[in-house]
Amino acid sequence: MNNHNETNLHQENSIFSRFQDYLGEFVYGGIDGAVTTFAVVAGAVGAELESSIIIILGFANLLADGFAMSVGAYLSTKSERENYAKHQRIEYWEVENLPEEEVEEVRKIYAAKGFEGELLEQVVAVIIADKDRWVDVMMKEELGMIEEKKSPFTMGGVTYISFVTIGIIPLIIYVWDYVGEYPYDPFIGTCVLTGVGFTFIGFMKTYVTQTSVWRGVLETVVLGAIAALVSYFVGDVLEGLVRMG
Repeated sequence: MNNHNETNLHQENSIFSRFQDYLGEFVYGGIDGAVTTFAVVAGAVGAELESSIIIILGFANLLADGFAMSVGAYLSTKSERENYAKHQRIEYWEVENLPEEEVEEVRKIYAAKGFEGELLEQVVAVIIADKDRWVDVMMKEELGMIEEKKSPFTMGGVTYISFVTIGIIPLIIYVWDYVGEYPYDPFIGTCVLTGVGFTFIGFMKTYVTQTSVWRGVLETVVLGAIAALVSYFVGDVLEGLVRMG
């Protein structure tokens, strides 16, 4: 029974295996896109703005914030890679110019892990026999740094695509209403459609956080609803103040 469950788990994970490195960025970009755009729409509805204004505000937010987030993801990933490369160069210099001190550091690291005597010396000898392996050990064990292999450009692109793809959902009904008249209350339709979007992205989040599906979906939907409620009432209050003025 346990083997069957483990097999299913690996099969489920394999669906996303090709995109696993960037799945987290897609999920969080999508959540931000949906939450911020829905909040803009809700605030505009609370202020009783027309559909055309809601569309303008929504798309302006969608494209500008999406670009800002993608730039942030790009720069963050690029900085991590540059920081790793800088410390890696330092470690290579120390290995080449201060070998005795570096050997002793390796010995201390593995002694702290419980290795001792002849076994400890064998481990040290194997590690320092290859300069690349030696530096890799020092990066991980001494500095606690792991090389970032994700592409900064791809990280930025995935963030932008997910932000726009999921973030456009709250605007679909209003575009429909503007082009051909949506037959029902546009805001109610938007809430339902956005709820579906939150459910989807919350489900995807569970593959990143390894939490239960219900918890992942519920958290995403509730947080999106809270953001929308706050924006709606802020818009309503500000619209009332403008009228009084």
